[in-house]
Order: sequence, then structure tokens, then C-alpha cells
Amino acid sequence: MKKMVSVVMTAMLITIPVTSAFAGTEPGTVKERAQVLASKLLSVTGASGVQYAIMDKGSIVLSDNAGVKDKASKAPITKDTMFGIGSVSKMHVSAATMMLADAYEIDIDEPLTTYIEDFKMADERYKKITPRMLMNHSSGLYGTHLPNSSLFDDNDTIVHDGLLNKLKSEHLKANPGEFSVYCNDGFDLLEIMIERVSGMSYTKFLAKYVSKPLNLSSTKTPLDQFDRERVAKAYFPTMDQALPIENTNTLGSGGLYSTAEDVTKFADMLIGNRTDVLSKQSAKAMQSPEYKRGIWVSEKANSVSYGLGWDTVRLPEFDDYGITALYKGGDTINYHGSLITIPEHNISMAVLSSGGSSVFNATFSTKVLLEYLKDKGHIKEILPEKTFKPALKVNMPSEMLSYAGLYGTRDSTINLEIKNGEIDLPAQNGGLIPAQTYVYTGNGQFKSKDGSATLSFDKQTNGKTYVKLKAYTNNLGLGQSMMVFYAYQKLDSNPLQPTTKKVWENRNGKSYYRVDEKITSTFYLAMPLLSKTISVDMDHGYANGTKIVNENQAVNVIQIPIMAGRDVFDLNFYKEGQTEYLKIDGFSYIDEDAIQPIDEGKDSTFSIPSNGQVRWYKIDEKSANRVMNVKTPVSGGFAVYDKNGMSVNLSKVTNNHSVVLPEGGMIVFGGKAGDVFKIELKNK
Repeated sequence: MKKMVSVVMTAMLITIPVTSAFAGTEPGTVKERAQVLASKLLSVTGASGVQYAIMDKGSIVLSDNAGVKDKASKAPITKDTMFGIGSVSKMHVSAATMMLADAYEIDIDEPLTTYIEDFKMADERYKKITPRMLMNHSSGLYGTHLPNSSLFDDNDTIVHDGLLNKLKSEHLKANPGEFSVYCNDGFDLLEIMIERVSGMSYTKFLAKYVSKPLNLSSTKTPLDQFDRERVAKAYFPTMDQALPIENTNTLGSGGLYSTAEDVTKFADMLIGNRTDVLSKQSAKAMQSPEYKRGIWVSEKANSVSYGLGWDTVRLPEFDDYGITALYKGGDTINYHGSLITIPEHNISMAVLSSGGSSVFNATFSTKVLLEYLKDKGHIKEILPEKTFKPALKVNMPSEMLSYAGLYGTRDSTINLEIKNGEIDLPAQNGGLIPAQTYVYTGNGQFKSKDGSATLSFDKQTNGKTYVKLKAYTNNLGLGQSMMVFYAYQKLDSNPLQPTTKKVWENRNGKSYYRVDEKITSTFYLAMPLLSKTISVDMDHGYANGTKIVNENQAVNVIQIPIMAGRDVFDLNFYKEGQTEYLKIDGFSYIDEDAIQPIDEGKDSTFSIPSNGQVRWYKIDEKSANRVMNVKTPVSGGFAVYDKNGMSVNLSKVTNNHSVVLPEGGMIVFGGKAGDVFKIELKNK
């Protein structure tokens, strides 16, 4: 699932001064060293709790935790505490798919339409999509239908039920199989396929064919009946109390709960050691270098190099030891997980947390696993982290200037300039790679001044030119990791006609707010998750990285493998009466100009319209600093934000229906069609 809040928090966290995780006196055992690093993980990421386990040759050899399950009661985490595992769930739906292949119920290289006959898109190429392409992220689908996917105490299956209908009007961003780029929708389609072929719900399929034979008593979906008190509490920086249980209702792409021990038991099957559940042949096929089938960055090992379900089948931090390690990470809004498996030694480690990020969980896991491998004699010593020499600038050949120009990525464009052999780039990967200057050092490469990041240009077989980055990051002092990816794609200029240009000029800088998100959504924790601010590149004819084609439409042209091209979109504007709306992925956003100030009168009443859309209001100077009391229907709720878009009150979390309104902020009310809200505004 998406990492939007995680990325924001990551960008904040990397400014924290850190020291080496094992600085000072080092404890003697792996268990003790893991505890030191786990405490470090909590302190630098702000996570409330972390749970981890190592399985070696079918036995749990380490199972431990740090932090608390509940801050209020200070209840400890135990081995039975459950966490959302986010996209680690993709391994379960991939394994389930391969089980059907083992049973000759499907062929992963047959068209998906063979198994989901009503799967259709407004792009004839969809007929070439296969289950394999869904598992290796090469389907060409735009990415993710996020709205209403993550809900508080609400397991509504609206996203699952409506996905096929949403896709009917959508196009592909690339030919199926051309290249791989992270795609959640593909795994939700696998979930639907499994249901159609097996004749049972995905939840029941997992319980019967995965959890029962593997004895995964703590692996559940939001649709299962289980004790929700077992789930670790989650927290948000602007709120004191614990959040309600988060249900990620896209089960195939990110909806499971589990424990670290259960995840390692499941991983033992992925290695190929439970042939009663999954054949050794299928387990091996899932570990194959699927990324090599299409366009890819040319690196022997990378933090992203897809298998079937796996994020990488050759993790760089282990490649240095001649060890092949597989990795899958996962993030929901509040929960984060990582799984690393080493097939040749039959060792797996899972790390789950409330708060933090899968990136940091993976770094923690890598560090601990290396300690364990050394302790068991699989490696002689732990190699020091790589060091770098400051970049030495040399004269740049004039032909390199041809790479300057317009580049785009998801949601933005940049005019890349090459001046005096130097290139300035903004921060990348949520701030893990800072904004910095790259200087020309020869052989077509530009390096960051400290030498830890390398920029080059790569013209691929699809005719596209990409900005390629290879960078080593220090991940808050928890440990070093390496990533190679395409950050930008070169674009052609798109001059606009005067009338079209004028329309888009009027939209530039405007914000649009989502109106069809359920009020139980976790996205209401922060307004940036619910809004889209339009940024128009007037000189080149692009808006938020999409190519403007007329006065009311801009279409995606980004075709970037790996992560920078994920979850792309088209912009479609339309009007209802005099009000302009923006539609993205079939979901609607209202123009900020149509949002009125909250009535500053003493009392007011309004209801949710028949279409069920939420109602947004601005907080102007007349209503600011006044107390708003709301009589809210049972199915309704509201959120209040300050001028920076951070939540001041979210009634579905706090159950507080009285709040002082911050100047320059906003309010949103939601519920069922016809729900009536009664509002009283009074002075403090």
C-alpha cells in the first residue's frame, strides 16, 4: 500500500542527528544487539512499538520486541500482538495464485480475462495482461485506487467491489510486460481472480489453504472474526489518544494482519520448505528475476528488482557477501512491515511496527540478520559501511549539454539545467536523498559532492531518456542501504493554444478537495491525503507531470520503471452548474473557490446531499477562534484542520464534538446521504 504519511514523516525524521546504532560497548549476543538496535529504531522513527522474529531451518530462534502495545496502559508487546503488515500481504496473494497454478486451475501466462471475464478497460491492450504481469508489476496499469481503501473500524469492501467498474474507463501507461513499476491494483485483481476461480472469498481461501496448514493462527484479514484487542495501537503526531483499528480493505495488495512469527512461518513456505502447501517449483519461480523481462536499470543487485510478489530477489546489502536475499516491504498509513528471506540458509526475519517505515524496518532487519549470520558462521565478518571520496570535478564534454531540458516524474516536471558541469536536483525518495548539487566527474557521471550519490543519463530501448540515480543512504544511523532508480523521464515540450493556456493559468496553484472519501477514512488524519494542488508548467504545457491535451484534460505520459512512475493519473475537469470538479481515477475533488466559509451565525443545520459527498467549509476570520459544537449523527463525523493542513480534531478518532476553530483552517463533514448536522458557534 501507499506510503504517503510514511514519506512525509521520513522527510521530517532525516534531520534528526544520529549516531551509530552499536556505538559504544557492544552487547555479546545477537538477541542483546537486536534489542539495542530496536530501541534505536523506536527513538529515531517515533514508532510506538516493534516486533521481530527470526526463523532458522523451520524453528523460531529469536522472537522479541521493543516499545509498547498501548501507550496509555503501557501494555507490552508480546509475540501474539498483531500488526498490519501492509504490502507484505502481496506475498500471500502471490502464493495463493501459485497454488492455483500448482492445482492446474490457472496458467499464470494466460490472459487475465480467461479467469475474470468481465475485466475490461478502455484500452485494447488490457487483453494481454496475465497473472504473471500482475505479480511482477508489469501489467501497465496506472497504479492504485486509494480512496476508501483504509478505514477506521470499518471493513467496507467498496474498493474491492468497485475496482472492475473503475478500470472500465481507464487506459494503460505502457504495453503489458514492457517494464515493471509498483502497482497495487494488480494484486487486488489477483484477489478477485482467486475468488472467481476458487468459488470462495479470498478471506476464506487464505484461512483454508494457507493459514490452517501452516498454523498461522494470527494471520487475518479485516473480514475475519478475531479479537481486535490483539492489534497493536497506532498513533498520529497531532493526537494524544490511540487511533481506532485501521482496516486496509484492499486485501490482496495490503490488507492482512499478522505477527512476526507468523510471517516467518509463511516465509518458510516461500523458501520451498512446505511442499504440502506450495510446490518447490512455484516457490522457486517466485524467486526468479522477473525484472529482467522488461526495461530495467542495469544493476546486478538493487533494493528493487522484482520477482513474483517480491520487491527484490537480490538485496544489495547481502550481495556483498555472496548471499542471495529476498525482500518484501509493506506500509499502511499506520503500520509497517518487512520480510527478508535467505533461501540458501533457510533463514527468514520479519519486522513489524506501529509507526516508523518499512524502509527503516528493513535496515534494522539487515543489520540483525548479518549479526546472526556471523554468529552462525555463515559469514566471517561484517563488512564496514561503504565510504566515499568527495567528488572531483573535471571538464565536461559539450555533448553532455544535450541532456538538459524538460523532465517529468509523477506529479511534477523540472527544467533540468547543466551549468558549468553541475546539476541541481531536488530531494528524492521522501528526502532520504537530499536536495543537492551533482558535479561532473567523467564517464558520463555526475556525483554528489560527498560522493555517495551518482547521477547519469540512460536512453532505454523504449526510446525514452531517463535520469538515473544510484545512491547510498544512512537511514537515520540505523544502517546503510543502496538504491538505483530512474528519477525522471525526459519530455517533449507541449506548447498550448492561447485559450487553453488561459484556462490552465486560472487553475495554477488552486487546490481541489476530495468529496467521495468516507468519513471513516484514515486519510482524514492529514489534509494533503485528501487534496490535489494544481501546478502548471505554462512554458512547456504540463500540469502535475501530466500532458495538457485540451482545456479540461491532461493525460499521463510518464513511463518510468521501478518507483518514480508508480500511481500515475490523468486530470479530468468538469462542471456541475457553476462549480468545477476534478476527477482522478474515478474520484472527484471540488474546486476550493466553491468552498464557502462556515456560517458564523449562532446556529445552523445542514445535511449530507443525496449523492453522499462530504461537505467542506473554510474557517475565515469571522469564525476563527470560536468554539464549534456539533450534534453529529451516528454514521457521521467531521474533521478540523489548521492552516497547515494538520488535523486539530477528527471526531471518528477523538469522539470530541467541540473544537476551537483555527484561523485559516478547514472543516469537512461526512456521513450517509441525508445525515443532519446541527452546529453551534459561540465565543470562547
